Amino acid sequence: MPSMTIRTLKNKFTEALSELYPSEEIQSFFSILSEKHLGMSRLELSLNSEMILSEDVSEKYIEALKRLQTHEPIQYIIGETEFYGLQFKVNQNTLIPRPETEELVDWIFTESKTQHPAPVNILDIGTGSGCIAISLSKNINGSRVSAIDFSENVLDVAKHNASLNNVDIDFIRMDILKALELPVQYDIIVSNPPYVRNLEKEKMQPNVLNFEPDSALFVSDEHPLVFYKKIASLAKNHLTANGSLYFEINEYFSEAMIAMLNELNFKDITVKKDFFGKDRMIKCNKNARAK
Repeated sequence: MPSMTIRTLKNKFTEALSELYPSEEIQSFFSILSEKHLGMSRLELSLNSEMILSEDVSEKYIEALKRLQTHEPIQYIIGETEFYGLQFKVNQNTLIPRPETEELVDWIFTESKTQHPAPVNILDIGTGSGCIAISLSKNINGSRVSAIDFSENVLDVAKHNASLNNVDIDFIRMDILKALELPVQYDIIVSNPPYVRNLEKEKMQPNVLNFEPDSALFVSDEHPLVFYKKIASLAKNHLTANGSLYFEINEYFSEAMIAMLNELNFKDITVKKDFFGKDRMIKCNKNARAK
């Protein structure tokens, strides 16, 4: 492959992807790849647009371009993403962390300052890349964090991310749907389980549908709350007296979630909207808190 300038390569990206993605997203792809392969910001790219790239580097861009044309997420192409100000490795065994989940982490972090004094024992169920567990461990002083997932491949990624971010997490391989109990008592239990019904697939973008793991996304249309019911039932017996349970939820099921948690006698049930105005998070306590 002949060497190319940054300008030529950027034009090639725009031409090849213009019918698949908005122009700003194409610019973002190119910037992310340039940060990864050249260590250059957008401004530096503009100032060095006539810089000639080596054949090896040019080949990396062209390979990424081919993968983008299939709608593969840029995070899988470069093998990493940012979440809550931290870097995480990701691959097709793990869900790509979402901004909405950052909001869930921030909610827990903010409330932990007043409601759960250190030391605070935290469990993340269905940890995936480890983004929730690691972000909480990094930000909540005096926290002891454990994380569960059913897949050894997924846990390998999460363990690598814990090491990358210099936190100590107790990772546990467990199929939560088959679990009869949890390891110990926890002050906070959090989960972002699969919650997309199969009937919602037709609304999903190909970058999600064709590349991200089904096991982390989808539940049957007949039993959409299967993970929530199981986790909430276990939490009843494994939360400390003043413990809190947090979930990320499907926007269409906030009322069903409230009813289910009420049936299990959880208190102070609160639904929180994400920045799109969708019901996306829910929290409850084992016992009612004094106002």
